[in-house]
Amino acid sequence: MICETLQRAGYQALLVGGCVRDILLDRVPADYDVATNATPDQVLQLFPHGITVGAQFGVILVPQDGMKVEVATFRSDIGYADGRHPDRVVYSRSPEEDVQRRDFTINGLLMRHDTGEALDYVNGRADLQAGIIRAIGDPDRRFAEDKLRMLRAVRFAARFGYEIEPETFRAIRRHAAEVRQVSAERIREELTKILTEGRARDGFDLLEQCWLLPIVLPRISALKGVAQPPQYHPEGDVWIHTMMMLEGLPAGCSATLAWGVLLHDVGKPATFRSAKETGDRIRFDGHVDVGMAIAQKLLGELRFSNEDTYQILALVEHHMRFKDVARMKPATLKRFVRLPRFEEHMALHRLDCISSNRNLEAYEFVREFIRRTPPEVVRPAKLLTGNDLLELGYVPGPQLGRILAAVEEAQLDGELLDREQAVSFVERRFRKEKAG
Repeated sequence: MICETLQRAGYQALLVGGCVRDILLDRVPADYDVATNATPDQVLQLFPHGITVGAQFGVILVPQDGMKVEVATFRSDIGYADGRHPDRVVYSRSPEEDVQRRDFTINGLLMRHDTGEALDYVNGRADLQAGIIRAIGDPDRRFAEDKLRMLRAVRFAARFGYEIEPETFRAIRRHAAEVRQVSAERIREELTKILTEGRARDGFDLLEQCWLLPIVLPRISALKGVAQPPQYHPEGDVWIHTMMMLEGLPAGCSATLAWGVLLHDVGKPATFRSAKETGDRIRFDGHVDVGMAIAQKLLGELRFSNEDTYQILALVEHHMRFKDVARMKPATLKRFVRLPRFEEHMALHRLDCISSNRNLEAYEFVREFIRRTPPEVVRPAKLLTGNDLLELGYVPGPQLGRILAAVEEAQLDGELLDREQAVSFVERRFRKEKAG
């Protein structure tokens, strides 16, 4: 074990941070951090396979049991000109001095790995017991050092169901605009954790209360006060509807589902038309297309991967199609349920329903269709290929794709059952496409 190796070499070694917090809360830590008075060079002498990703800040990553344990030298940080990294690091010999630079009291606890004794120099145990998120020392200074800590305060408060201590809360409001200095990638990761760790609604309510939401996600903040037709949305405006859906997200859900839920109605504010304007009821004509454009821009700004962007946009694009499933042709319905990760479309639609009129007829219709339809019927083997068409005398070119698409459509609709029927269908429908 890393701590034992350091101690045998004559150094101090203590578990620190979130792992200690989780152990005291009887939770399984996601990772482990170690604080030591050994310098990075001394750590590397003991662990030559260590990774020097943060050596200039006294941090070495050491692989251990499939994890990468962060081993950090006791230090004090001097200045944070970029709002994230210390301008200068001064190593210290004292763990008590080291924890003063950390973010929140519940993350400033230390523990002896062998005895389980907790060392508390910041009253973190009291805040754990009271359910409080409190900055260590001066909250203005802590947030000036790393602007992302404001989002982390919200995440921890939501995740554990804690309150943000009043002065820490006021400091977040004072510095909220400075979160713009944080890189898009770091903001994305923190927001994704808020969305997927459980209590997503609490997290977004807190983002709004702390004045962070209009800065990091102005398009989501704009959902507030956008009325909806009460016959379809008795729950209230678009913000309330979206927050109810977030409340239904289970801890550990996929990031793409969570972001799809958050963004599915993002086009409504821009497409709102009142009952007076439409002559019957509130409408959001075109909100899906507008929402996709807004979501695509936002996902690009937050540096989402192409794969995740594609899935999130698909969730936005198709969320309104469920209302038509009972009237879809067999081919259309089969293509619909063949969408990649269709289970996420189902999950979003279910949350959409139970957070509005609670009508789950379309959801149950699709679930029953999937249950009773064999996979080989939903995704049947092709009856014809492009080579088959060439052998039948058809000319190479775009028309081959049109012919094959028509064959697949008829096959999915149950009109064609075998290759012979498919050939006859093509010869009858596309005689003019043949060579000569």
